Amino acid sequence: MTHTAKNPKIHEGRNVKRFREMLGIRQDTLAFELGDDWNPQRISLLEQKETIDIILLQQISAALKIPVEVFQNYNEDQAVNVISNTFTSNDNSTLNAINPNCTFNPIDKIVELYDEKIALYERMLKDKDEMMARLEELVRGKS
Repeated sequence: MTHTAKNPKIHEGRNVKRFREMLGIRQDTLAFELGDDWNPQRISLLEQKETIDIILLQQISAALKIPVEVFQNYNEDQAVNVISNTFTSNDNSTLNAINPNCTFNPIDKIVELYDEKIALYERMLKDKDEMMARLEELVRGKS
C-alpha cells in the first residue's frame, strides 16, 4: 500500500512545487538539474501529478536538497489545522499565542530559526555558485 492510499490528501506534485517555490528555484533551474530530458513544461506537468515515481522523487529530492519524505508526507490541510489549533481558542474569538507556562526561551527559538535561515541562505549561495560554474563550463564547451 502506498502512502497516498493511506492519506489521499497528499499531492506530491503540489508539494514539489510548493518547496521549489519556497527555495526560490525556478522550473527551468529544476529542469536543468534533472537532466537533458527535462524542460519547464515537463516540470509543470510533473507538479500537477498527485503521485510521482519514487526514483524521480529521489532525483528531485537530491536536486532540491529536501528529503523525499517531505514530498510524500507534507499535507497543507494538516499544517493549517495544527496552526489553527495552536493559535486559536476553542471559540475562535481570540488568539492564544501567549503562553505564560512557556517551557523554552523564545529568544533562543528566534536565534535558532535565524541560524537555520543563514545556513539555508549560505547553502543556496553555494548551490548558485556551483550552478554558475556548471553553466560556464557548458558555455565554454559550446564555444
